[in-house]
Amino acid sequence: MRLRDLREDHDYTQKYIANQLFIKQNTYSQYETGERQIPLGCLVKLAMFYNTSTDYLLGLTDEPKPYPKSKNEIW
Repeated sequence: MRLRDLREDHDYTQKYIANQLFIKQNTYSQYETGERQIPLGCLVKLAMFYNTSTDYLLGLTDEPKPYPKSKNEIW
């Protein structure tokens, strides 16, 4: 997963990101290390936070640019 690289590229701490997700720092650390799976809601929030796609976060694409937004988007 690219979570650690993105976090470090933005000079964020694990604690800062965990606070943004309303979770504990050690839980976020487990997401970064792959010890725990990221819930879908957190994955979407991280993609929006870093302005990228969930596919990029999951390593399914090397393109960090997010997909175009849907006209029917509910966010």
